[in-house]
Amino acid sequence: MNLKKSVYKANLYLKNNNLVYGTQGNVSGIDRKKEIVYIKPSGVPYEELKENMIVGVNMDGKVVEGNLKPSVDTIHHLFLYKNLKDIGGICHTHSKFITVFSILKIPIPVFTTTHADVFGKEIPVSKYVDNTQNNIGKEVLRIYKNTKSNAIILSNHGLFTVGETPEKSVFYALMAEYLAEIYCYSLIVSKILNLKITPLDKKEVEKWYARYHSEKYGQKGGRDGNYKFQ
Repeated sequence: MNLKKSVYKANLYLKNNNLVYGTQGNVSGIDRKKEIVYIKPSGVPYEELKENMIVGVNMDGKVVEGNLKPSVDTIHHLFLYKNLKDIGGICHTHSKFITVFSILKIPIPVFTTTHADVFGKEIPVSKYVDNTQNNIGKEVLRIYKNTKSNAIILSNHGLFTVGETPEKSVFYALMAEYLAEIYCYSLIVSKILNLKITPLDKKEVEKWYARYHSEKYGQKGGRDGNYKFQ
């Protein structure tokens, strides 16, 4: 599958899994050799999105493929691609439960083995920044360098995830939302029943993460590295 089609399907994945609403949110992917970033067009409803609408821009943000304007978040994607050479996909969402924690400014600790498997660390929350210039990109980069977390909650905003591919970035967005929902319900029920909930021990987190990211898990290549859309 070519990169443009992969980005198109990744954007549809957000809509199909209730990770976005209206026209908000986006997924991008980068062709490092051609230095082209493919991203969702600005303001296009997901129900109307077609593969040929995906926009290709160069590293300066100039449209080189397509006739539509790229996402208004393109500037943030480009900043991250320029500063994180090991990533190939970026996803941005405003999913429900993640947004709750963005408002509360609460990170999501590792309470479950699923969280330990996928992320191996808490999902951090950034400070609030506005969307002018490279402010969002700089804040995401700052948190990423400090935590190496593939998912970062932006205060009063939403979520940014990064991965080796567009598919992996949306996978991280899906799992982050799932974990946010579980944690939200756990906080509510524990308050009602006056129960104390505690995160997994650090050694347990490391053990589960190591197994999941080894040749033992999954098929060819191990873990979920072959997470692809058909």
